[in-house]
Amino acid sequence: MKDSEQQMHAQVYALYRRMLEGWNTRDAALMAAQFAPDGISIGFDGSQMSGQDEISSTLQQIFAQHATPPFVHKLKSVRLLTPEVALLCAIAGMAPPGKSELEPSLNAVQTIVAQLCDGQWRISQLQNTPAALHGRPELVQQMTAELKDAMHLNVH
Repeated sequence: MKDSEQQMHAQVYALYRRMLEGWNTRDAALMAAQFAPDGISIGFDGSQMSGQDEISSTLQQIFAQHATPPFVHKLKSVRLLTPEVALLCAIAGMAPPGKSELEPSLNAVQTIVAQLCDGQWRISQLQNTPAALHGRPELVQQMTAELKDAMHLNVH
């Protein structure tokens, strides 16, 4: 892999981590700022938010009304689709408020499509899909184990 491609991978991963930092610190403005102006966020429950303003205002309401646990994540891949578009895939999990153990039913597969906007990587779309893995409890256990191993690497 070329240095320039490695640098782009690192920038897209840093974008994802800033987005998670916004969630983990309950900072709706920080999280929304990682999106393109017309970016889309598809939540764990299937809800959709379009644009930085809607993402920020909806997240402010969520943070005000719910004790949202922080994400723990493990990067799976970053792939450049074009020099200005990248696809990032990660797995994420959460420990419910007041608990230190991850709750497997909260595991998710997170995918972002990132685009280069005026020299900055921004999220065009976030897809946060529950990782129920129906009928395959061994895969749920494997994912949870991967996330537990990654916990010490994640910043909350």
